[in-house]
Amino acid sequence: MRVITGIAGGRKLKSPEGEAVRPTTDQVKQAIFNILQFDLEGRRVLDLFGGTGQLGIEALSRGAREAVFTDSSRTSVQLIRENLKRCGLEGKVLQTDALSYLARGEKFDVIFIDPPYDSGLYQAVLERINAVDNLTEGGIIVCEARAATELPELAPPYRKLRERRYGTVKICLYGKNGPAYE
Repeated sequence: MRVITGIAGGRKLKSPEGEAVRPTTDQVKQAIFNILQFDLEGRRVLDLFGGTGQLGIEALSRGAREAVFTDSSRTSVQLIRENLKRCGLEGKVLQTDALSYLARGEKFDVIFIDPPYDSGLYQAVLERINAVDNLTEGGIIVCEARAATELPELAPPYRKLRERRYGTVKICLYGKNGPAYE
């Protein structure tokens, strides 16, 4: 597992031991960042369910202004901190559950959502973002799920923009007004 490009490009990230954390595959990560490539410079990013931190770290490497990482696991929080240090990057890393953190009402330009596949958290997290309004105008949510998972529609001004399958994984993009990414 490596940072693809940017100021930390090529740096190896430490992977978790065991199967408690499921890192995003290189193919899926490449697809996500091909979509976002021109929309990261100077942006504020939230990596919910951070795991290894690889999505937020990739965003920082590509010019994001700030990244906040959350995970409820102490082990994952330590792993994210170690990976940030390996890459010479800085980010705010918090041990907290996603729903509590979103309730704070902070706004982000890009939000990555990649909870444990069988956690049942997709609906609750997306609805919380929609209700609290955590996304800036023109912002984007990138949600990774099993291909068979049905992800909800959201109430305006949020909308589902597109879904793409990559083998057994699905990436769903949501936006709040702004660019269509279609």
